[in-house]
Amino acid sequence: MPNGSTMTKRYLVASDFDQTLSFNDSGRVLGELMGISGFDEKVAGLAKANLVQQGAELAYLLRHDPEFRGVRKEHLITAGKHVRLKNNVHLLAKFFEKGLPDHNFQFYVISASPQEVVQSALEGLVPRDHIFGTQLEFDTSTGEISAIRRVSAGYGKIAVLQELETNLQITPVI
Repeated sequence: MPNGSTMTKRYLVASDFDQTLSFNDSGRVLGELMGISGFDEKVAGLAKANLVQQGAELAYLLRHDPEFRGVRKEHLITAGKHVRLKNNVHLLAKFFEKGLPDHNFQFYVISASPQEVVQSALEGLVPRDHIFGTQLEFDTSTGEISAIRRVSAGYGKIAVLQELETNLQITPVI
């Protein structure tokens, strides 16, 4: 390097949310909050039927299960506040924010959980624009979930990673 300058290495670091940064599945927390029992059984049934991609079960339930249809945006935000994070997640986020000499880390969370849940759970730890969860649309008159815009499960997570790599101009290291 000319003049003794060093080049900062940039890294994209992505993490899942449910059972990676948190102890429980956010769908279970939401179900308990709403007084809906049998979340695990409903998910197992969807998985057995291969009706939805693994990880997208909660999104499916929010749109099609009669009990989960009553969920509104405020319920998702409240559920996020009740999600128990693993120990020292705050230190992990702080480490990636601060970085190391000559190493810059761009930390993102990519989850199949609704974006509102993850943003609420990680509020103050991870910037909102660094969280990619399942994106829902809400009916303005009823507050009901009217559509699923994007699910960050399975290949959906890969698509988000590829978009981030392009936007941040970071290439994968093999």
